[in-house]
Amino acid sequence: MGLIGGALLSTANARIDGERDMEYVLLLPGQGSQRVGMGKDLYDAFPAARDAFHTVDDAVGSALSTLAFDGPVDELTRTLNAQPALLAHSAAVWAVVRDAIGPSVRAAAGHSLGEFSAYYVAGAYDLADAARIVRRRGTLMYEQGLARPGAMAAIIGMLSVSIETICEQASAEGAVVVPANYNSGEQVVISGEVAGVDRAMLLAKAAGAKRCLPLPVSGAFHSPLMESAVAGLTAVLDTARWLDPKLPVVANVNAEPVTNAARARTLLVEQLTAPVQWMRVMLRLAALYPNATFVEIGAGHVLTGLARRIAPEIKTAPCGTVGEIESLLASAGTDG
Repeated sequence: MGLIGGALLSTANARIDGERDMEYVLLLPGQGSQRVGMGKDLYDAFPAARDAFHTVDDAVGSALSTLAFDGPVDELTRTLNAQPALLAHSAAVWAVVRDAIGPSVRAAAGHSLGEFSAYYVAGAYDLADAARIVRRRGTLMYEQGLARPGAMAAIIGMLSVSIETICEQASAEGAVVVPANYNSGEQVVISGEVAGVDRAMLLAKAAGAKRCLPLPVSGAFHSPLMESAVAGLTAVLDTARWLDPKLPVVANVNAEPVTNAARARTLLVEQLTAPVQWMRVMLRLAALYPNATFVEIGAGHVLTGLARRIAPEIKTAPCGTVGEIESLLASAGTDG
């Protein structure tokens, strides 16, 4: 088991059992957080993590874990691979830490793809169903990107006019562009037809943007260009055995806590074409759980970084590697 052995897990479990005042909120990362090698240390260290990766491999019918561990990066980055690979990594982390911190988790939220992972950790469906849904979602989004090419770009910095006004002005000539991700007060991602995104970037620079960065994606996600994928996503969601989430999942679409399975399905479909209201999600969670530690379950540190910018008063902890799991379990029951 490497640095974390049975003794450390037993100690952490005992500490949590004795200190129920600890609170955690889980943050589940979305597409863009993937990297070659993610989860390999967990796979090598923990049988529970291996089981999670194997479950996803079996559900999607391919050696997705090998792709996550060894690449190549171009294949891993493809939407239909990146999404289930990120789910698998988050599920592997959760398999390792669930018994220790699960009783103290108060809520969860995930960014875009991560919202599907959040419903898995909340017990709304099993991992095999989650993997099949996410693989189908990624495939639909990829195919729609081929059928109706689009682009996305990150707009960074404070603007002299609203991003909504910029998108309206850029769309006036007939090429649709809309806000797609409200990530923080100084970072919004836009999405739409290539010409519209290009015009919006020029307008944003004129309005004071520090940077306008085209994103390496295969389509215009969270925009009307994804509308043709709605029926397919609805169909695959309906194939799963759904339960009401055991803890609230704060939805991307409206920043409202969801505890009903039917409502969850509706909002996950709406999310395909609606903007991710991540800043509102984080402000809502910070207000509801001001004393909680916000734990990023899975690949990278994107969401803990955004959390510190949106609500600098909250405590955060990335948890995607053996070392980070070690730190989380060692600090359980303390103010760390």
